[in-house]
Amino acid sequence: MKVVIPGGTGQVGGILDRALTAAGHEVVLLTRSPRGERQVRWDGSTLGEWARQVDGSDVVINLAGRSVSCRYTDENLAAMMSSRVNSARIVGEAIAGAARPPAVWLQMSTATIYAHSFDGDNDEYHGVIGGGEPGVPSYWAYSVAIARNWETALERAATPATRKVALRSAMVMSPDRGGVFDVLSWLARLGLGGPVAGGGQYVSWIHDHDFVRAIAYLIERDDIAGAVNLAAPEPLPQREFMRELRSAWRVPVALPATKGMAELGAFALASDTELLLKSRRVVPRRLLDAGLAFRYPRWRAAAADLTHRRRRD
Repeated sequence: MKVVIPGGTGQVGGILDRALTAAGHEVVLLTRSPRGERQVRWDGSTLGEWARQVDGSDVVINLAGRSVSCRYTDENLAAMMSSRVNSARIVGEAIAGAARPPAVWLQMSTATIYAHSFDGDNDEYHGVIGGGEPGVPSYWAYSVAIARNWETALERAATPATRKVALRSAMVMSPDRGGVFDVLSWLARLGLGGPVAGGGQYVSWIHDHDFVRAIAYLIERDDIAGAVNLAAPEPLPQREFMRELRSAWRVPVALPATKGMAELGAFALASDTELLLKSRRVVPRRLLDAGLAFRYPRWRAAAADLTHRRRRD
């Protein structure tokens, strides 16, 4: 297949690029700063020569959007919104204008679309969309609005010959430098990977191998469209998540952190506490119902594999 990946030079794009290229597919990455023959320049908001790559391709996987690993200032939140919505809109325009449009368009979304939840799982059928939860910071609603507008841009695209899937992805765990697993491992190895604000908030995640397998499965299954959760079947509370990660790194103890300490730490890392404090209890019901078997449904085995691969590199 020919696979075009807008925004494909980040961590998740690198995971897919390696896997799809190794499987023998032709992969083209659309990026603002191309380096190498398989990378093509685009600006993420206007049509250009890059649209020729979409015409005649088999699959488009749009990952474009400003990183959420930043302070949630008004300026950064606005950039998150515009970069996601504009890229989805312009990819839709390129597909709509193609003489031979791709068979499937996989559009990145986020598990953050679901409500802050401790008690019940959020799946695609009965999951509660967030934005109105009591007792949470008001700006959390903006993160949900970003996700909803992102998916709306996908839905509104006039691409009748192309199947569309919104990838409501949890955090993708891989041993790559600079990824979320790398950051969490650094904290754990420093002895800072204890419970945050009690640690009862749920963490949803997916192992990189299962992420790749899910993407391949969705490409093959022409009967699946709409929103699909990409997450391991067993989310777990943050205190247990970090305990298993510390165990994998052979770090026996860690300091707990209050909400205030988490805010200071997030500020130091130029990040935001929503990534630590929002309870994301997301399960991949549609993938499970469709028959996808996860290789790493539980975090203990996933953490062991990821730490082993990281030590080996």
